[in-house]
Amino acid sequence: RLPWLQGDALSLSACFLGERALFCCCCCCCCCCAKLKGRMLQLYLLLCAAFLFLTAGPRVTYVPPPPSEDEESIFSHYESGVNFDKYDEILVDVSGTNPPPAIMTFDEAALCESLKRNVSKSGYVKPTPVQKHGIPIISAGRDLMACAQTGSGKTAAFLLPILQQLMADGAAASCFSEMQEPDAIIVAPTRELINQIYLEARKFAYGTCVRPVVVYGGVSTGHQIRDLLRGCNVLCGTPGRLLDMIGRGKVGLTKVRYLVLDEADRMLDMGFEPDMRRLVASPGMPSKENRQTLMFSATFPEDIQRLAADFLKTDYLFLAVGIVGGACSDVEQTFVQVTKFAKRDQLIDLLKSTGSERTMVFVETKRQADFIATILCQEKFPTTSIHGDREQWQREQALGDFRSGKCSVLVATSVGARGLDIPDVQFVVNFDLPNNIDEYVHRIGRTGRCGNTGRAVSFYDPGADSELARSLVTILSKAQQEVPSWLEESAFSGHSPSGFNPPRKHFASTDLRKGPQGGFFQDGSVTSQLAAQTAADDEEWE
Repeated sequence: RLPWLQGDALSLSACFLGERALFCCCCCCCCCCAKLKGRMLQLYLLLCAAFLFLTAGPRVTYVPPPPSEDEESIFSHYESGVNFDKYDEILVDVSGTNPPPAIMTFDEAALCESLKRNVSKSGYVKPTPVQKHGIPIISAGRDLMACAQTGSGKTAAFLLPILQQLMADGAAASCFSEMQEPDAIIVAPTRELINQIYLEARKFAYGTCVRPVVVYGGVSTGHQIRDLLRGCNVLCGTPGRLLDMIGRGKVGLTKVRYLVLDEADRMLDMGFEPDMRRLVASPGMPSKENRQTLMFSATFPEDIQRLAADFLKTDYLFLAVGIVGGACSDVEQTFVQVTKFAKRDQLIDLLKSTGSERTMVFVETKRQADFIATILCQEKFPTTSIHGDREQWQREQALGDFRSGKCSVLVATSVGARGLDIPDVQFVVNFDLPNNIDEYVHRIGRTGRCGNTGRAVSFYDPGADSELARSLVTILSKAQQEVPSWLEESAFSGHSPSGFNPPRKHFASTDLRKGPQGGFFQDGSVTSQLAAQTAADDEEWE
């Protein structure tokens, strides 16, 4: 009786309407077919309404408080530490063809007056190594993969040359279009990190014609669309919400000149790689030959470099900034051998000995984060927690309480480990060690930032963490810090009876395109390097 709802039409309806709407449609059709009337029809319609109500997700209505318009708050910053001058001693390696020369001062970056003024107000006196090399590389129009330690100024390294070019070109945000076409798109894996990047962009663009906008999940979509339509030159976003805005027709990609991936190693792992491929394949997105792609992170494992080659021009430059004195020498790293069930008491004793120091405690699971935070509150430690299951307003409140000092302890999962720049974190505790060494580097990088010193204590459970032991020994050795004998024995028992002397690598990651003798492959391609080493190197990056 309803020929339009037969055969493939049913499947087509499922694609366009979704299963909930299709269920409603089918119920109505059943009503018509059965010629149901009166109370029976009302019963079917009530059933449809109940199904739609019960299966619909909660509507996100949270609107974050607007960022401060007070100039003093916008340009607030914390002082660099006593070891900041040691940054000049860091080894830097730039690989690729014809890299531009580094700058030594911000004056050499040829910034326009408004941008130079904002840099000065932000407390920047001299560029860090990643800025000295990254700014001229980006200004020269080259694609870049940059590996530098956490807290080394990577955000300013890509924001300053991008904003300078947009200002020089007279780019102005248009508030008259229902589809905004940004010149630059910056993507980061977590809401907290992308909001931090946005605030930095907003600070550097203060008083200019360039307007940054941020979009991320957990916030009212309508609110973000209204903000977006006020004009946007630089769009900062997490992958999901960014693709949503593109799908809604609110963001066009035809004018994109810069694509930036911060914490790029995570952006290209198994969780985010499909989203990034969808982004670069979206209608209107310029090809990699017609845009400038920039990737930044503290670590670039070889498997991630292979994936990254799909997004970069073949002549991209690889910038590796060595860590001061090896690996995070500004962070005093200590390991405590403890069983799983003794960790809680060990943590309480540790926090009692640290007093009111601002402390981040890292755990592996969301449930564990809330449980440990509750235990610490019961022990009279002002504590809050942050993880992916908390509502956005709860996450922002937790970070706000920790930054303001209301809570001196923040318990976090890996969502808090990536890129967050929280001033004056003196102490990091790895209650649970992560399952890979990259996450460990990111976690302890929450302290010892910008030349300040910090401490990191990690609980080592022999039954759970033995696979990480060898990498931990290497990290400690490169940082010229003491390696506990029990950790060395755990790492190399049966491998090296006379002990272990790890190679003196000065960089967290090196360019995969380099040959085994340090030479650079002529075509600069990753595939040629893989072909040359397939037989000789079967071991995965650890």
